[in-house]
Amino acid sequence: MRKILENFYFGNITPSEREMKTNSNLHRAVDRAARCEGQLTERIGEAEQVLLTELVKAQHEIDSITALENFILGFRLGVRMMAECMDENDGEIREVTDYG
Repeated sequence: MRKILENFYFGNITPSEREMKTNSNLHRAVDRAARCEGQLTERIGEAEQVLLTELVKAQHEIDSITALENFILGFRLGVRMMAECMDENDGEIREVTDYG
């Protein structure tokens, strides 16, 4: 466990840095989006291209914010689950032990 904390402290853990697997559903969706964006860019005028670029940038920003928020929410849920595991209140049933 200590090694993970040390790596986190020294900045060696970066959850957002990942590589897409080739031929995965995500990879195919990204390719499809890029293809559609390219086709749209070829068919529209310069003013519309600027608007399309702004739309794509805004969607990327939304995706980044959403990914960060989901990461934090998931991490918090995991910590809450671990904290609950440490709770000694087992409801109506308690563990039978020889030591008390």
